[in-house]
Amino acid sequence: MDQTKIDRINQLAKKSKTVGLTEDEIKERAALRREYIDSVVGSLKGQLDRTYLVDGQGNKTKLRRKGDK
Repeated sequence: MDQTKIDRINQLAKKSKTVGLTEDEIKERAALRREYIDSVVGSLKGQLDRTYLVDGQGNKTKLRRKGDK
């Protein structure tokens, strides 16, 4: 997500607290928030996919998703 979209989220949040939002702005804010959350979750998943656990002997074990065997 680029900085202009994050700035827009912040503008809408500030406006919401002061004068309120129109129906279109509420929809825009919801869409931008969803995009931001999806971006953060995707980044976190990518980082966890590249994470290994190292035991006392130096053996690396790739992290697995909960429920995977």
